[in-house]
Amino acid sequence: MQTRKIGPFDVTSVGLGCMNLSHAYGTPPGAEQGRELLAHALDRGVTLFDTAALYGFGANETLVGPVLAPHRDRITLCSKGGMAGVAGDDGVVRRVIDGRPATLRRNCEDSLRRLGTDVIDLYYLHRWDKSVPIEESVGEMGRLLQEGKVRALGLSEVSADTLTRAHREHPITALQSEYSLWSRNAELGTLARCAELGVAYVAFSPLGRGFLAGGLPDAATLGDKDVRKPMPRFSAENYPRNLRLLEPMRALAEQAGCSLAALAIAWVLHQGEQVIALPGTTQRKHLDEDLHGAEVKLSSAQLEQLDALFQPQAIAGTRYAAQGHREVDTEEFATGN
Repeated sequence: MQTRKIGPFDVTSVGLGCMNLSHAYGTPPGAEQGRELLAHALDRGVTLFDTAALYGFGANETLVGPVLAPHRDRITLCSKGGMAGVAGDDGVVRRVIDGRPATLRRNCEDSLRRLGTDVIDLYYLHRWDKSVPIEESVGEMGRLLQEGKVRALGLSEVSADTLTRAHREHPITALQSEYSLWSRNAELGTLARCAELGVAYVAFSPLGRGFLAGGLPDAATLGDKDVRKPMPRFSAENYPRNLRLLEPMRALAEQAGCSLAALAIAWVLHQGEQVIALPGTTQRKHLDEDLHGAEVKLSSAQLEQLDALFQPQAIAGTRYAAQGHREVDTEEFATGN
């Protein structure tokens, strides 16, 4: 598989986001299935693995750590802090965004313990806590790097201007944000700013949370614990309108000789040498389709057709509901996206 640069690391152009194994899309698979998928990714040569303190409220790091430990010298291990599960007075664990230096230090040390490693290769601020100047959060992360607890720093879901401010405080190696055919906010500024600053762009949800793979014909089947359920694009009003985009996309996939998923991954990788695709899955077959996307070569005409089909104004519904939008700092399209 082709490789690309994330700072000092050479990584496969398609990595594995491990969130699905413990979190977010309904009932997660059992631990054994999760370990089998990780082993399959290693066998296929994947060298970029991404987890976070938030995923499963620590369970994901506990799952992936032992599987990846024997391979630490040939993989790049990423995790995130600043958004984690915190138990309230009622004993219920809730998601909390907290970018204070002391919290980030505690998050990092907890992640190191759960992962069973002395150092995290790439450590992200999962969400910018807007009550804390970005310089304070990144400054503390820089101190963690100086102490040898992490090797490189990243940010997630921030704007081009916030990325620039953070980069002045301490060099940022990667920006991880959503980017796909139906989520093109990166093109409003962050993609170009990453190229300008020499920052890798790690595109999470390159399959549009499964939509672009064609595996969800009826969004009404989503369970209450599925993070997609409250997202406007998956609503009863908007989802049927979005589904109409898949038939012309399927024709382009047939022309390219690949699956819908591989086509979506290929499109992301064609957006610049600084772009790395980070899909997540629980199925070996789906992982193989995702990895095939790195081998698909698209002509300029095919890229133009995909760009035209998935213009932001053609997408029904925003990426997040109101709460989700308040939690991110990314540029947003005035309408559609």
